[in-house]
Amino acid sequence: MEFDDEARYEEGSWYGQTKVKRILRAMWACGMVLTHHRRHGRHYYDRPERVIPARYYQQPLLRDETAYHRWIVARRVQAAGLLRPTAEAAVWCACGSSQQRKEAIAQLVADGTLTSVQIGEKGWLYYMLTSALPLLGAPMPEPRVIFLGPLDSFLWDRKAVAQIFNFEYMWEVYKPASQRRWGYYVLSVFYRDRFIARLDSHLDGRTWTISRWWWEPGVMPNDELRAALDAAIQKFLYYLRADDVVCG
Repeated sequence: MEFDDEARYEEGSWYGQTKVKRILRAMWACGMVLTHHRRHGRHYYDRPERVIPARYYQQPLLRDETAYHRWIVARRVQAAGLLRPTAEAAVWCACGSSQQRKEAIAQLVADGTLTSVQIGEKGWLYYMLTSALPLLGAPMPEPRVIFLGPLDSFLWDRKAVAQIFNFEYMWEVYKPASQRRWGYYVLSVFYRDRFIARLDSHLDGRTWTISRWWWEPGVMPNDELRAALDAAIQKFLYYLRADDVVCG
């Protein structure tokens, strides 16, 4: 399979949709092609050197295993913001064994890359990038509402979310409908410094339909929150390429 200098290739665009899709996905898994972008759920692939910025693509290969574990652990902490050393195995995927992670974390703390943080009255142990410490004393940003998808890095560690924000969340997409408490693809709603709600919705053509909405206990919507919510909805409509939102 050859890639010319201009074209990008999409799933199912050639003969035998299933066969081509499997070939492209196999090439993607091996790093031979990367996802350049997606449109309406369809992946468009391109050569790695045309997707990855040159300053990263041309980096020398990292062959030192210990150095790799330090790099991947630091990147995982950066992605999560705060991360427990005892987070679920899926969160630490590709970061080595528990002993290798423990050694990497110790080295990253020793060289000043990571800082240990104790959260709450029980002093739960977390790690964060030392470079992010100034953010702890920075002024709060302008209040805004954020809709968080189930796979957002903010929600990777469900137990941490429960510890810090007292917010229980579970992605129920793989549960039978009869066993779901909330819904198929529920979004969490974050405002200021807490989770305020969750919603179940779907896209019908160019209409975003919110089928159910649950406020968190103690949340009392005021004019400021309503304005922030309206702004978030407009941004989300743009993201969805939708024209309207309705409550179904």
